[in-house]
Amino acid sequence: MALLRLRAALLGPARLRGAGIPWSVLRNYSSASAKEKARRNAICERTELLEVLKARVKQLQASNVPEVTVNKVELAPLGNDKYQDPLRKVVAPGAAEEQPAPRGRDESPARPSSWVEKLKKEMYIRQLKVERKLSIAASQLAREGQAKAKAKAKKSQKSLKSPKAPKAKVAAAWSQSHAGPHGVYACRKPRVAAVKEGAKAQWPRRVLEHKDSSQYKILQQTIQSSLECFLFLQQPEEAERFLLLYHSSPVKRRLLSVNAYNIVMRSWARKGCLQRINQLFSMLESVGLRPSLDSYAAALECMGRNQSSTKAVWRCVQQLKNDGFHVDELFQKCLFEEDEKEKVLRAIRIVQPNYELPPPPKPQTCKSSLLQDFYSKEKMVPYPKLDFTVQELQERFQQQLEMELENTVTIESVESTKPLTPQAIKARKLLATLRSQWHDSILQALQKSKHSMSKLKTVSGYNILYPYLCLMPDEEYVGIMLQILNALSPQGESLAVLARELGSKIYNRYITQRKLRSRQLEKVQEVYEEYIHLLAKDRQPDKYLPREYWEKLVAEAGFGPSLNLKDCSWPYMLLMRLGMHMLELLVQAVKVPRNILNPHLEPRFIPVLYHVYSFHSSWQVGLIKPHPIFSQIVSDAAETLLTFNSSAIPMLCPPVPWTSPHFGAFVLNDTKLMRFVDGAVQHQLLLEQCPPVNLHPVLDALNQLGNCAWKINQPVLDIIISIFNDKGNEKLDIPPPISEAPRPPAAPSNSSTCNKSQKHELLLCKKKTAEMHSLRMDALYKLSIANYVRDKVFWFPHNMDFRGRTYPCPPYFNHLGNDVTRAILLFAEGKPLGPKGLDWLKIHLINLTGLKKKNALQERLEYANEIMEEILDSADHPLTGRKWWMNTDEPWQALACCMEIAKASRSPDPAAYISHFPVHQDGSCNGLQHYAALGRDLIGAMSVNLMPCSVPQDVYSAVAQQVEEFRKKDAEQGVKIAQVLQGFVSRKVVKQTVMTVVYGVTRYGGRLQMEKRLKEIDEFPEEYLWEASHYLVKQVFNGIKEMFSATRDIQNWLTESAKLIAQSGRTVEWVTPLGLPIVQPYYRSRSTVLNCSMQNLSVKTSNGNQKPDTVKQKNAFPPNFIHSLDSTHMMLTALHCLRQGLTFVSVHDCYWTHALTVDVMNQICRQQFVALHSEKILQDLSEFMLEKYCSPGRETRALWQKKLMEQLSNVPKTGKFNLKKVMDSTYFFS
Repeated sequence: MALLRLRAALLGPARLRGAGIPWSVLRNYSSASAKEKARRNAICERTELLEVLKARVKQLQASNVPEVTVNKVELAPLGNDKYQDPLRKVVAPGAAEEQPAPRGRDESPARPSSWVEKLKKEMYIRQLKVERKLSIAASQLAREGQAKAKAKAKKSQKSLKSPKAPKAKVAAAWSQSHAGPHGVYACRKPRVAAVKEGAKAQWPRRVLEHKDSSQYKILQQTIQSSLECFLFLQQPEEAERFLLLYHSSPVKRRLLSVNAYNIVMRSWARKGCLQRINQLFSMLESVGLRPSLDSYAAALECMGRNQSSTKAVWRCVQQLKNDGFHVDELFQKCLFEEDEKEKVLRAIRIVQPNYELPPPPKPQTCKSSLLQDFYSKEKMVPYPKLDFTVQELQERFQQQLEMELENTVTIESVESTKPLTPQAIKARKLLATLRSQWHDSILQALQKSKHSMSKLKTVSGYNILYPYLCLMPDEEYVGIMLQILNALSPQGESLAVLARELGSKIYNRYITQRKLRSRQLEKVQEVYEEYIHLLAKDRQPDKYLPREYWEKLVAEAGFGPSLNLKDCSWPYMLLMRLGMHMLELLVQAVKVPRNILNPHLEPRFIPVLYHVYSFHSSWQVGLIKPHPIFSQIVSDAAETLLTFNSSAIPMLCPPVPWTSPHFGAFVLNDTKLMRFVDGAVQHQLLLEQCPPVNLHPVLDALNQLGNCAWKINQPVLDIIISIFNDKGNEKLDIPPPISEAPRPPAAPSNSSTCNKSQKHELLLCKKKTAEMHSLRMDALYKLSIANYVRDKVFWFPHNMDFRGRTYPCPPYFNHLGNDVTRAILLFAEGKPLGPKGLDWLKIHLINLTGLKKKNALQERLEYANEIMEEILDSADHPLTGRKWWMNTDEPWQALACCMEIAKASRSPDPAAYISHFPVHQDGSCNGLQHYAALGRDLIGAMSVNLMPCSVPQDVYSAVAQQVEEFRKKDAEQGVKIAQVLQGFVSRKVVKQTVMTVVYGVTRYGGRLQMEKRLKEIDEFPEEYLWEASHYLVKQVFNGIKEMFSATRDIQNWLTESAKLIAQSGRTVEWVTPLGLPIVQPYYRSRSTVLNCSMQNLSVKTSNGNQKPDTVKQKNAFPPNFIHSLDSTHMMLTALHCLRQGLTFVSVHDCYWTHALTVDVMNQICRQQFVALHSEKILQDLSEFMLEKYCSPGRETRALWQKKLMEQLSNVPKTGKFNLKKVMDSTYFFS
């Protein structure tokens, strides 16, 4: 044992790098084969022996002492924390007499199965053998060292330089950098802690030296979010203790920024402990950090609470000024919570009794040339009013606030109309009993887990998850876990998805609680009550935009908390770690009696949730699946209540206007201005760095879209629900229930006789059932939410993706949905049809049928008048009449339109009929329209209706015609495949590829599209599919190249520029003509492994510190750039429609308004397209990129920079198309 201790002491803390946040979470995922792992393990064992020998040699060289005495070291039992990650445990740095806290058996959330136990025993025996070998080697070394220490030292040094040594060194380095202290090799050795006095843990300096590395930032963010938790929990002692874990280590203190110290200062400031704040200032100075404005704000807040002496306050203010700050900046730049602002002001007035708050900054006006008229004060018009009084809007705000404070909304499912069977009543009672038991057992498991974690505080470490489990009452955590359990589908869900959902739900509750605690919500309520005066019909009109009016009200409010919270976002890996812990507790705690449905079975408890693996492509994915017993009970109960997050329901009052990237949309729910993939932060950083005035147009456009009020088309909704509850209808896009799924073939009595085709059929049945369940649930959610708001007026707050494309925030039910969803939405505001409104309704109906795409508008109107009888029959007898509406492209929207036409045509004066119906105007292959306008491409412009024509031009037919001409020529020259394709080249075959060419589809992707279309033609010979699709895609690309020559040049220029930028290690960035900064979020994704008890979870994160993915950056730039232009065009149209008093919403390149205002919207839409493309878009892009990527100030440039400069300077030449022709083009949007 003594020698075993010796080995532990010699290895020292460097081998037990557990202090602070362990680094194993940041290692790369290894997918080495079993053989390879075995080989590496063997190398690792040899390496460990060499390290022991090497350490002993150095010791003998240093002191010729025959024996080394060390403190006693305990071997902890091999437990699940072998596989912990950095977000699991923080150990005190360089502790002198600290022992590792052995993890109790009860702390492991998932009980291991018998084979795991067996495996552990085998591993433990293997470890003992390794230990014995090491003991023998070390004792031999000690004996020889006594006799001839010096000679032995020289000899050992030589032996360590043998040819095998480099291999061993490589293996050791590999194991440390890739496996980490708890990684692949952790199972090879028991957990040993050396507690030699004064020993320091050696942290991976590599990470700490690179302050821009993603690992560094994740760790820094984790520390700060943990400190924020202590601040929220009002535990300054714990916050300071946690800070000292890092501050006291010279290596780890590099992770501490001034913000970390500031959070602890704020904790003490709230308690009025000035002495502690002074100590923290001294600590800042000792590590060479300069206090920030927030540091001084905390100190002055504390002085304000204590009514400190004039001398103390004066000294603090003088130091603030010496550091280059001004007192006014405290109130202009710092964010305050609760009464912090008042306390700081009180302190300053101790030394400056007449001090007044600085006036708010003068509002800045956007200088964009595209919006000079829009923001001109002379041309400003009053903001349009809603059809509600102040009182009504206040009541709606209170309803919304109550819903968001509840966090979840439970609503009746549309299936609730079905009669209740005795079996369902029995199952519901059983389920209620089980849920009550599960609630108690989950609560017990959570409390047990927290108790185990809290013990760590008294020993050497600190469990990083512990404070996050104390932010709310235990009941709330249990409620969240039960929500996840109740929503789990019979097919199960991946661990990653469930962990993310659990972590996010806890984070969202925390943010809500912070907003309540900081009194931010009170301030929002006060401001909102004044803000609705701008919108209410019983108040004087005001010439303000919603954003401007809100900012004015906030400035006038003066005191109180800031509306923006200090950044307290949790790192993505922490969210996942927390979610995994909750999931492990859930799996461990929830059990059901095995004999609950079958009394003949043995009465023992079995888990309700099972952890299984599935293969997605070549990836092994962990799933959580419910036991069939649970699924059966839930199915029998046929529950009719659905629970949603409050953010999934449309808002019951007008949204809070967007005023910054951090603030807007919902009252309480945290919403980001820009959507992004998990873990990506670069978009948010870019938005924060952008001057606020540059974002005004984008914010105002989002506010305009969000302020559109909606209501439900009840007659159409009722028809849809009746079909939904009557087995659905796939033709009408209403999914049937699972009971209609195809039955799997009857399994033969002898399973071995089950042949390959039967297995395949069984697989297809399972796949179809899963698809049907998914579609059915999606429809159920949409219809149930629509039914919930059927008698209400509601709003959809909007945000955007990284390209600037806008989306409603509620995810299930919104106007971006399918035909069914769009058909049940109406504008809440009604407008008379006017002289041409009824005609527009009829043209809109024919557009929805897809029957007269190539005909002029007048011909479509005439056709509508010819079939009035069918239209009226559809409206009057939708399910019992001739059902004309069912045979259209968009049947449900067509039915809704038939009903509107019927009501309007039967009214005494159709022109005076008040219509709430949205009429759509669609862009004609909008991506190609932008390309043709960019390149002033004459032939291309004609093909996509930028030129006036008497009938709409169809680019798909034009390309199909061009391809047919190529085919004919080839057929005449004897090309076999061209002859085979005779009669098969059609608009339908080429449409998808033509549409997606503009969005960067490759020849490979295009060939697959062609093959799919050809497969749909029964007569086409199957053996020629590959060859024919290969031939056709080549001809389609040639056809587009010939018709859109400038378009292809621009696409190639954009692609080549992006390729050179990405190859230089940078991401592609640009700024839209409206001033929105954009960065492409494509990086070489690296998997970070979360080591959890249940399984190791490989989490892909995307962040700006990884190398860009050159292929994605290159291929995605042209379509993303075009998407950013189409979003700019839409926003310009939205803002100018607002000035004209129009109701306007969009689904990307499909614009909606009332029938009365279609003509006005069409004019604005064309004006803004011409204005947008009259800007020097490509030249501006070239100049921006040259400045960003080519460092014009530097004399010497790298070769790639010269190439890029040459590429970017060579802007494609444009054609002769006259852009003003768009103004007269009827079919540009129609």
